[in-house]
Amino acid sequence: MTLVHRVDFPQPISTLADYVRHRGGRGLEAASSMTPDDIIAVVLASGLRGRGGAGFPTGRKWRTVADMHSDEEATCVIVNAAEGEPGTFKDRHLLRTDPYQVIEGALIAARAVQGSEIIFALKKVNTIEHEILEGAIAEVIDAGWANGLSIRVATGPDEYLFGEESALLEVIDGRNPFPRIAPPYRRGVSEETSSSGLSARVKMAGPGGGAPALANNVETFANVAHIVARGAEWFRTSGTSQSTGTFVCTITGSTTREGVGEIRCGTPLTDVIAAIGGGMPEGRTIKAVLCGVSNRVITPELLDSNVDYETMQPLQVGPGSGGFIVFDDTIDMVAVAAGVARFLAIESCGQCSPCKLDGLELATKLTALCHNQASARDLERIMGRLDTITTGARCSLASQQTITVGSILQAFPADVAAHLDGTAVPVEPFLIAELRDVANGVASWDDRHASKQPDWSYDATWSGKTPADLYTEHSGPNHLAD
Repeated sequence: MTLVHRVDFPQPISTLADYVRHRGGRGLEAASSMTPDDIIAVVLASGLRGRGGAGFPTGRKWRTVADMHSDEEATCVIVNAAEGEPGTFKDRHLLRTDPYQVIEGALIAARAVQGSEIIFALKKVNTIEHEILEGAIAEVIDAGWANGLSIRVATGPDEYLFGEESALLEVIDGRNPFPRIAPPYRRGVSEETSSSGLSARVKMAGPGGGAPALANNVETFANVAHIVARGAEWFRTSGTSQSTGTFVCTITGSTTREGVGEIRCGTPLTDVIAAIGGGMPEGRTIKAVLCGVSNRVITPELLDSNVDYETMQPLQVGPGSGGFIVFDDTIDMVAVAAGVARFLAIESCGQCSPCKLDGLELATKLTALCHNQASARDLERIMGRLDTITTGARCSLASQQTITVGSILQAFPADVAAHLDGTAVPVEPFLIAELRDVANGVASWDDRHASKQPDWSYDATWSGKTPADLYTEHSGPNHLAD
């Protein structure tokens, strides 16, 4: 299978002049003679769906935000570059290789929803991307592309929840990355709390209720520039009727090499693994594939599934944000389940007690199972916690435990049984963490996550408090971004 190059160019685009030589800027030029409704109509007709994981139709989201426009509350366009899903590196890859198409797409979006400001939300630790973005933004402004719009980069903490849309908006507004009960397209909303401290309801966006915000991820905006330049029908020449265009995928794990590449939507997963990851080393077979920590585990009988929404979503196996972690036949899947449970438990903010506390118990008991120190009763306890962990959840993190961890334990009963009866070799939980880089065929992971505490610190011991409890005690807002 040949990789395609719609948004993932073979050679990096390092200057605005170089971008223009490669047809850059034509989408913004076309949009300048279109009405906001016309722009949204083209995006709707293209069938583009958000590339951040949920796959929500982009045009519908834009239409919703545009309908909330108010002369009293300025609309903001937000580029979600806070990529942290384990196994995913495509957004940072796109920013490194061509930030201009992302900026152009955001400028087009601002015209469509009558926005006055564009904010790139980026983790403070991603210094390479930050430097590239600042330089590209300066070039675009100097060239007059911004047409008076404010464009800036807002940095936030290195927490998984920073990528959750409502938590991301909280960080931009100067608070910590704690998800709120509010539609994510409403920025600047103050929650009204009940006596229990849980959010009861929020005010609507619009006059007096908070500024509307349009948030899409990096890959989504990169596609917009080309759609408006070349038309909806051109975009549909790749992909399927329900999954139009391309996906930029990341392949890591047990493959011959690790990397990022762009494929047509609807390509079989085995072909994606072969094209980007080089397939499996000689003598090794695929035992399982994880699409981040948000979907069911992909088992061998599903490897020929097409990477598209209509095939994968009914199976709860993806495509998510296009990050596929491949495990070969030597990997103990109990260790993988324990690693996923630990990652999610650590990254839980603690606003919802079952998510944090049940998650920590899951991680502890699965670690004991890895060490052959768990009983059948402990396994029952694990399965029970997977049923209760989502109680009162205000975001999807808790359900990820149920879906991902539960599916691994269900799909690999032999691995579980071997640890229960002591015939398995004791193992440590598999490191599940954010990617720090993918270069020259090798991925590097955030090894520091292995020492991260449940309060999000790296102290020698845990304070015993959740992040939600600990950071509300600090006087300054957005303590984690300091």
